[in-house]
Amino acid sequence: MTQTTEPLVRVAGRAGRIEPVVLSKTPGGGPGTLCGMNEKILIESLYPRLAVRGADAAIAFYVEALGAELVERYAGPDGTVVHAMLRVGPVRWAVKDADSYDPAPGDPASGEAVPGTILALEVTDADAVASRLEAAGATVRFPVADQPYGERGGRLVDPFGHQWMVSQKLEDLTPEEVQARTDAMFAGGS
Repeated sequence: MTQTTEPLVRVAGRAGRIEPVVLSKTPGGGPGTLCGMNEKILIESLYPRLAVRGADAAIAFYVEALGAELVERYAGPDGTVVHAMLRVGPVRWAVKDADSYDPAPGDPASGEAVPGTILALEVTDADAVASRLEAAGATVRFPVADQPYGERGGRLVDPFGHQWMVSQKLEDLTPEEVQARTDAMFAGGS
């Protein structure tokens, strides 16, 4: 197991840069369009927002397990965290204390089954990241192993009910190769 506090996350894209996506709004619709206007919308950011029981404990967990940096934290008058932004390199996610509007996973007070978020985390060393998550208190749902679709990965559940799919790329496969391997996997082959 690699012991480090350095971030182990990489971002796919050219030179580690995330390219913006532009959706054009043109009449008639179609893929990538929003109907009714003739202007373009730039999507500037997209990040998950995790509702948890005990946001400060969750922040401490993500700092320890992933080397996250707390970018911002805002609290309500009662001290509950209403928004906290965490970052590892260019990857960001928000955490907040659960409430009646945003229940935590499995929160019986919500009156409904609330699933946790599944986050796909592409890293340079899946074993090291999974070990750090587990050492900090996550439980293994699927152990890290080589997968037939060209990745090494597994899934862990953090102490707050959210699942982290940790993977690293092993092979550069075409979409056709991935589909063929997926077909074989579901047919019982490898």
